[in-house]
Amino acid sequence: MSDEVLVVISKLKKYIKDKSGMNTSAAVAEALTARIRGLCDQAIENAKSDGRKTVMDRDFG
Repeated sequence: MSDEVLVVISKLKKYIKDKSGMNTSAAVAEALTARIRGLCDQAIENAKSDGRKTVMDRDFG
């Protein structure tokens, strides 16, 4: 499995800055990526359970 970050850091930092005026720690990208991977893994399992080869929005429910 790849260790690459799954979010666009510049957009994440801009969103947080615009929304709150706060800065963003570099560790946030890694933490958020881990959460996204977990959500995706569960969605993949949900799609497999339904016999599909396509992950859909409803799989994240």
